[in-house]
Amino acid sequence: MQAAAALATDILGARTAAVCRIEQDTCTVLAVEPTPTDQRHLWRLRMTYRADERPALRRLIRDRESWLAHAMDITGEPVEAGDEGAGDPIEVATLRDVGAASGLGAPIVVNGIVWGQVFAMRDRTLGLFTDDDVARAEVIGALAAGAIARVDLESQIRHLVADDPLTGLANRRVADAEAESALESGEEVCIVMCDVDGLKRVNDRLGHDAGDDLLRTVADVLSRAAERLPGSTAARLGGDEFCLVVVGHHRSEVAEVMASTTAELPLPHGAAISYGLASTAVTGEVSARHLFRRADIAQYRVKRARARARKSAVPIADPAVTAERVVVSGAAAITAAQPGVVPRLCAMAAATTETLGGSDWAVLMQRDGDAAAVARGGSPADLDRQQTVTRVTHGTWIVEVGASANAATGQAVTTALHALAAVAVDGAS
Repeated sequence: MQAAAALATDILGARTAAVCRIEQDTCTVLAVEPTPTDQRHLWRLRMTYRADERPALRRLIRDRESWLAHAMDITGEPVEAGDEGAGDPIEVATLRDVGAASGLGAPIVVNGIVWGQVFAMRDRTLGLFTDDDVARAEVIGALAAGAIARVDLESQIRHLVADDPLTGLANRRVADAEAESALESGEEVCIVMCDVDGLKRVNDRLGHDAGDDLLRTVADVLSRAAERLPGSTAARLGGDEFCLVVVGHHRSEVAEVMASTTAELPLPHGAAISYGLASTAVTGEVSARHLFRRADIAQYRVKRARARARKSAVPIADPAVTAERVVVSGAAAITAAQPGVVPRLCAMAAATTETLGGSDWAVLMQRDGDAAAVARGGSPADLDRQQTVTRVTHGTWIVEVGASANAATGQAVTTALHALAAVAVDGAS
């Protein structure tokens, strides 16, 4: 951008030339050559301008129309805004404010869109800009547009090669390269391997769009952790596997950041991040592949421990508290589900069954006096684990919700399930 501004100053014989960026009808100076010594001029260049406040800028964006304005005539006498040949009154007033005699702007069009403008001003001693100068400015704008398009293309290619398209995190190739580079630094290197608990359940219950949203949320959590550990790289390795490559931070600091970040940013739909950490401070000099493997083993142990804890957990037996949890989990699942009666009922049944510690659920529909299963879910109950089933009906729809034998399934819970079924059916599109 600086080179384009310098080129414009030279070719146009300008006192000052600038390359400006236009986004959402707002114009901002990116580069100016030479830097003005006049404080009024410098202050003006640091301002941003809205198209709705400047008609010339609005026409440049809408019609790709260059503009030309003069605050003086060829004899050096001031002109009044609105005089014939003076140009847009707003631009005339701006030129007068900074003590310039003449100004112009030409669009920079990149891939069919007005990306910005070339802007230039002259003093009275340099004479007024002419239509020929406007044509030269348009050529400079075209040259700048070509350079910008090439940079944008290179950026897009780097993005495709280095970034995961779903989450925007780095991909496996980048993670491997960062780990190798970190190991060569001689500093302590930590690898944090992460896995998403509950992704399959979310995909099955709420659909793959909800699953993709969950993965993006995980990416946000890891990005936040990486920000708290400067020099770190967050990456998605594929599926529900993520990692953090950390260099120059003690393993205790990394563990603390991961614990606090995952606690502050819980995942939706009851999902969670299981993670394991491996550090060269413990393993000694190893390859990147070995460090990744050690972190993966640590993550697997955490995942197994969490699964055992969840399986052995005893649901709360207080009916009022249980009913409240049923309402919260069921309502959240219905809200996140895809439109339609069946997806909403399935989401509600799966969420409430999990809340009640059950293993199986079903959605049925009554036809000609008989109830036929439309969908079933869950996993077979363990041989030593009993479950009860609560059946609620709304219209032609029946929902069977599983519950642990020691879960509270009194009237409060049954009423909550009836209300959720009504919301799921009546609110479906």
